[in-house]
Amino acid sequence: MIRVLLPAHLRELARCDREVTVEVETEATQRAVLDALEQRFPMLRGTLRDPATGRRRPFVRFFACEQDVSHEPPDAPLPAPVAAGTEPFLVVGAMAGG
Repeated sequence: MIRVLLPAHLRELARCDREVTVEVETEATQRAVLDALEQRFPMLRGTLRDPATGRRRPFVRFFACEQDVSHEPPDAPLPAPVAAGTEPFLVVGAMAGG
């Protein structure tokens, strides 16, 4: 099971707790985690990734083991502690403005 931490606005949309778990049948990658998250919470489809291109939305960031993995390839393996469920995969709403 992969642990995923969601920001408040996505928790409200999905009506879930701050931390959710998803099961990934294949290697733990961003794509696999986000696919599983969208399958479990269909109302999140289109909020994290553009449905047409699959690309990450501009003001969403992903972190694993305290590292920003937002610009990593979507099929790159996530760190072993995230895959093992000992560390969470964080979804963070980025801030903009001054």
